[in-house]
Amino acid sequence: MTANVTPWWKALKLRQEILSASGQIDDVQMSLFRAVHGKGSARPPYAEAGYFGEITHPTERLIDLLTEIAVRIGGGDDYLKARAVTRLDQGMGGGKSHACIGAYHLAANPVTLLGTELGRRVSERAQAKMGRELASDLGGPHVVVLPCDNMTPGAGVQEIDGPATSLYERFLWRLFSKDYPLYEQYLPYWSDKHKIAEAIHAVNRPVLIIVDEVLDYIGNGLDGANKPEMAAQDIAFLRALLDVVNDVPHVAILVVMIASDIDKTALSKAGRDRRDDLNTQLERNGLPATVTEVGDFANILRRRLFEAEPAGEVLTATAALYDAVHAEKAWSRHVWDAIGAEWRQGWKTEVAASYPFHPMLLSLAKDEWSKVTGFQRVRSTIRIFAATVYALQQRGEAGDWVPVLIGPGDLPLSDSTVREALLGSGLVEDDRTVANYRSLAEIEIINPDGTAGTARRQDLGRAPTQWNTANPRAAERAATYLFLASIVGTLRPGRGRGASAPEVKAATSVPDASYTVTDADSIVDDLVNPDRGMSALDISPGQGNNKPARYFLSTRLTHRMLVSNIRRTITPAERDEAIAEFAKKIASDGPFRDLKFVPAEPDRTAAEVLATSGLDNAYTTRLVILDPAQFSLRNGMEEATIEALTVAMGLGQGAQQLPVQWASSAVFAVANTQRRGLARGMATEYLARRRALAAPEVQGDDELKAAGTKELNDARQQLEKSVKRAYQHVVYLAQPDPTGERYLDQVTFEEENFTALDGTSVWKGLVARDKVFDSGQFGAKALLHNLRDQDYGKTLSDIRTAFYSAPRLPLLHAGDVDLQRAIYDAVNTGLLGIIDGSGTEVAVTAPGQVNLASTGLRLARAEHKSCPECGLDSHEGKCLTGQAATSSGTSATSQSGSAGSDSAGESSGADAASVGLDTPARDQGVEFAFTSNLLASDDAADGFAALFRAFYMTLDERQISYLQGSMRIVLQPDAVEQLRERLQALGISAKFKDI
Repeated sequence: MTANVTPWWKALKLRQEILSASGQIDDVQMSLFRAVHGKGSARPPYAEAGYFGEITHPTERLIDLLTEIAVRIGGGDDYLKARAVTRLDQGMGGGKSHACIGAYHLAANPVTLLGTELGRRVSERAQAKMGRELASDLGGPHVVVLPCDNMTPGAGVQEIDGPATSLYERFLWRLFSKDYPLYEQYLPYWSDKHKIAEAIHAVNRPVLIIVDEVLDYIGNGLDGANKPEMAAQDIAFLRALLDVVNDVPHVAILVVMIASDIDKTALSKAGRDRRDDLNTQLERNGLPATVTEVGDFANILRRRLFEAEPAGEVLTATAALYDAVHAEKAWSRHVWDAIGAEWRQGWKTEVAASYPFHPMLLSLAKDEWSKVTGFQRVRSTIRIFAATVYALQQRGEAGDWVPVLIGPGDLPLSDSTVREALLGSGLVEDDRTVANYRSLAEIEIINPDGTAGTARRQDLGRAPTQWNTANPRAAERAATYLFLASIVGTLRPGRGRGASAPEVKAATSVPDASYTVTDADSIVDDLVNPDRGMSALDISPGQGNNKPARYFLSTRLTHRMLVSNIRRTITPAERDEAIAEFAKKIASDGPFRDLKFVPAEPDRTAAEVLATSGLDNAYTTRLVILDPAQFSLRNGMEEATIEALTVAMGLGQGAQQLPVQWASSAVFAVANTQRRGLARGMATEYLARRRALAAPEVQGDDELKAAGTKELNDARQQLEKSVKRAYQHVVYLAQPDPTGERYLDQVTFEEENFTALDGTSVWKGLVARDKVFDSGQFGAKALLHNLRDQDYGKTLSDIRTAFYSAPRLPLLHAGDVDLQRAIYDAVNTGLLGIIDGSGTEVAVTAPGQVNLASTGLRLARAEHKSCPECGLDSHEGKCLTGQAATSSGTSATSQSGSAGSDSAGESSGADAASVGLDTPARDQGVEFAFTSNLLASDDAADGFAALFRAFYMTLDERQISYLQGSMRIVLQPDAVEQLRERLQALGISAKFKDI
């Protein structure tokens, strides 16, 4: 069937460097040092700009990076359109060295590099950015390369460094191209920004500075030198240089330093301090960048491995070979649909992008391998695939069977280069586990000479079939896929433990109708058979079509090794989700009336998330917990969080100015960036131990189970502690000067036993800032102290609103209850008055009767009253001579007077009574009895529902002071338990019986 289609190993030509190294491709880990300083046999091919451009796939991010550099150093007057400082911070194997070499060639050999496809894309992007063409020579830039991973502090290499020993001295030596007089002239000024800028100007050319793996130098390197003075000078130089580069035209700097949250390098305290110092400078002066992403895999691989692109007709013909097997109903139902084979959609396009690899293999590398922490995405993948294509090409040339497309079961584990590239890629981190899987590969799958191994023996001993020629290594391919699915740890990211039966069958498929799903079933059945199959296989039985059987190649691990393997499969999203769950579980509201948690939304900005989280609630003090996955303060990473809080508090400007009314009564608990990093580490440990405890190996081993349970409990406690400590900051709206501006203020808990997740601790911290009153602190005098002149004459509703919306007024511990009590006390001690719409003063009989929702009653200053009989001041309405006193000299209404007929008096009295402030108001007792058959009338049920709803509202508003009574009801069985629980919670004894 495939006779008329050119096989990939003939259609594509491997690069000579791979052929020469028998597939080992040693230089896949590119070295900036070798590219710049290598000589003779130590000078790699990519040291030539033309060859580098030829083997480099122009990813969008790499083009962006080089365009920024090109415009900055060679864009003339448009240099300000590009950034000066760029930091490459992605993890190992992400293409940082490749990008540095590209930047070096761009500046050192601009004409050559800009003539390659990569260079042309950079020129096009630069022209779009500047609106004119980029100069082909970029103005003749000078390049200063500081390969810090090849420098020993205090010990220079004469040939390269001349007299220089410190980082600053090496910088000058390279800047002035070994011009000793200039070097001597600027040598003393290691921290003088003006002099450093002057030195760069002295070159009189555009300058590109590349500082590679700077942490190798400032971390353990400076520790080993044991020269504190040089360490201080080098750090001061780097700080000054990062500031200077932004201010000098036509100068750019590229710094490589892996982000601290993914760099596992062990550093001393001094080393960590230097790293944090440089981190802050880089965050302040520049922007982080990456040069590859998962979607670039296929193109990078093909460009790196093969000399030319495949012919279009080969791609079309190869894709067409699979049409029949993809359309076959049995394969679709039992395999393709079961594994969610999305690559079948747009199959021709997928093949064109991944050729000569099967899209299923590329999907495995992109979606699963790349998420394992130790796996170096680009570097490791190139090594594995280079060894694979070389070994398979050798098979093809020898007349052996080679797959039409290289799938996940086609990595030839019999080849030592392929096997070691796979085991050494970082997918398996523990040395003992690597050794175990190396043995498993030989025993269970195939040995080095291809004559033994459980799977290989099944292929060799199989009776002749119709599909033997089309798929002679079916069992080996199935076992190889099981191996790949097992080595990534106990859990595959997003897939589960091991491989499912449909996945294994898919790995054995070929574009030949003679090989059916039934044949694939037979292959898998033989392979997992307990008598004749793979002995190290751990099988989880299936449960119908929706939960097929799963297979896992198991090595006997200690609990520590098991946790170590699983730890690398924990994704950042899972880690942050665990922190969020613990934060929600730990958080308590304390005196706050409401507790809210705002989850992170990675696809939206922090400001957008807070602006749409519904936080502006009326008449409610709120403690708002912000998800640390998106919000944090300090360590130079707080800009987005501060911006979001500014918007949420109604302090934004222009389009970001939201109509926020109740910001004053919202308090935000925010994590500290550095402590968040510690919590993330503990979250990873916790999740790894939780998954390890659930693993069948642990559940079936009492010793491992006991160890796992203890470690999980310890990890849970540590995570809880670290989450508490992470929430160190409290942010609130402040206005200590009533005439001043509103602004965001913060409380930071330095003590280890305080956390912003504890509402009580937060409230205590705000008491010290006069943002809130503590319990019992707010009384009549405190109320008067906080009232301004313009507050008198406002309605009670307005006063209540102010205590929740005006940041000049502190929040109250008991909210409305405290305010009612304070007003009541102030009125009854003669400090305040309450008047109705006609200006008549009304009396207050109890704190609970101060109706803060009233818009008809107003707060008034207390008035002095005089007695018309004695002419002396009265006190609380009583004349000093025993006579009744009145206000403003008016005689008191007699017992039989005409106040009741005064229409104004009636209106006033009605208004006062309606808000519960009329002087004769007293509590009233209510007794009622009822019996009703609710089955006979829907209207009766609705009526009683309304009655009890009103009864609930009265209780909820604290308007009932005493309850006594009994009730007898008949209800349906489903409702009994809920009622029983409610009664028990109130301590009420009840009798339940069947009727």
